[in-house]
Amino acid sequence: MALTLTGTGLTVDKVVQVARGLEKVALDPAARKRIEKCRALLEDKIQKKEIMYGVNTGIGELANVVLTQEQVEQYQRYIIYSHAAGYGKPMPEDVVRAAILSRISCHCHGHSGLRPVVTETMIELLNKGVTPIMCEKGSVGACGDLSPMAQMALVPMGEGEAFYKGERMPGAEALKRAGITPLVLHARDGLAMINGSNVIAGMSALTVHDVHRWLKMSEIAAAMTLEVLNANMKAYDERIHKTRGYPGALESAANVRRITEGSELLAQPGKKVQDAYSLRSTPQVVGAARDALKWARYMVEIELNGAADNPVFFPDEQLVLTGANFQGVPMAFPLELLGTAVTTIAVLSERRHNRLMNPHLNVGLPAFLTKGAGMFSGLMLTQYTAGALICENRILSHPAATGSIPAAADQEDFVSMGMTTALKTRQIIDNAQAVLAIELMAGAQAVDFRAPHKPGKGIQAAHKVIRKYVAHLEEDRPLYDDINKLKEVVESGEILDAVEKAVGTLA
Repeated sequence: MALTLTGTGLTVDKVVQVARGLEKVALDPAARKRIEKCRALLEDKIQKKEIMYGVNTGIGELANVVLTQEQVEQYQRYIIYSHAAGYGKPMPEDVVRAAILSRISCHCHGHSGLRPVVTETMIELLNKGVTPIMCEKGSVGACGDLSPMAQMALVPMGEGEAFYKGERMPGAEALKRAGITPLVLHARDGLAMINGSNVIAGMSALTVHDVHRWLKMSEIAAAMTLEVLNANMKAYDERIHKTRGYPGALESAANVRRITEGSELLAQPGKKVQDAYSLRSTPQVVGAARDALKWARYMVEIELNGAADNPVFFPDEQLVLTGANFQGVPMAFPLELLGTAVTTIAVLSERRHNRLMNPHLNVGLPAFLTKGAGMFSGLMLTQYTAGALICENRILSHPAATGSIPAAADQEDFVSMGMTTALKTRQIIDNAQAVLAIELMAGAQAVDFRAPHKPGKGIQAAHKVIRKYVAHLEEDRPLYDDINKLKEVVESGEILDAVEKAVGTLA
């Protein structure tokens, strides 16, 4: 069943279903009527020769250049050509699909002024699996993600490049194979396809989804380390977290308690009165990230359901207003926060991992989790890799959203740099997946050493998945393949799914 797009009710989860699950979409009939009504307003004003930004004027610093009637139609094609000025490798297909979906949702409000056929052709791209090639870099996140979205807009015109059924090809060929009729752009059509921060919006939706799953994985990794180090679980008592009151901390502590339920390892004597911060601060740190994530989701879903356009047409009032609804700042700020949060929690993971390695801190486990320490180095160097990733993430956590560089001869003298924020946040998450994989590899090794005592049912499930891909380290071997493989497993959600099957869905 297709997802009907109305301009409202589009959630992060629905974006994931379309972008990654390839769910089909449909245009709500009422939304189509709004688009038609708005288009009628625009065409009436064109006939009356009223001046409208980006319709019969240039854009940016050239907004004061008024076009002739003959130039108006051709101008939309030239807008797409001139703005398709990106650089770098193609964006992942899920990001491109999410961006197109976000732009279609914007059109549904009936404030964009384009013809319905343009929106319907974009829907065909999604439903028939034609994914335009958009370079990663070039957007400054104001006036929209103009450069990548212009590359997207080339394909409905029968130009540019696209992926179709796993093959990269000219846009015209992709449309032909998919049975999509190329568009000839009319007044406003081109700018209405590109004039919003929709790549940032689509990427933000996927990032919010991925961070939520990563946070749950971080709690699984923490729980495994807590068990093998026989942590004092008083720090996870619900009553402690109720006294402070943060919802995220309560959720995180509850998740860890559920994952470790029934643990024989945590029933052993010899607990410390109070553990190190890296072992008892997880609810406070991950909980803060959970609360930040709620705000990020709130902000992103406003964007997914808003009319981010310029100008904005109001057919009921026969009105056209120009403004700055294309600004990427409302998404850049929450993405910066998420990048900082993930980096901080990855630091916590690396510190726990260090305790597993260190014979002075690991409660009787062998040094570097190898029986042959001296002859063998065990998992010593995995901590180096985690440290390198942490260092990189700290650098990536430096905000891009404060880094405006004026554009368009200072007409666009403040920009969000939200695309830079979005790209670096994705890299932070990618690195952080590997940091968790490294802690989980060490945790699984430690679980083996603690036999015959068993961990809780959640960690038993996680351990079983890890051992499908990474064998116990009896003697030294190259570990790069293990790390890369386990990172992919962490990212895939297989461990999380197994744990949730064993203990129930985590918050």
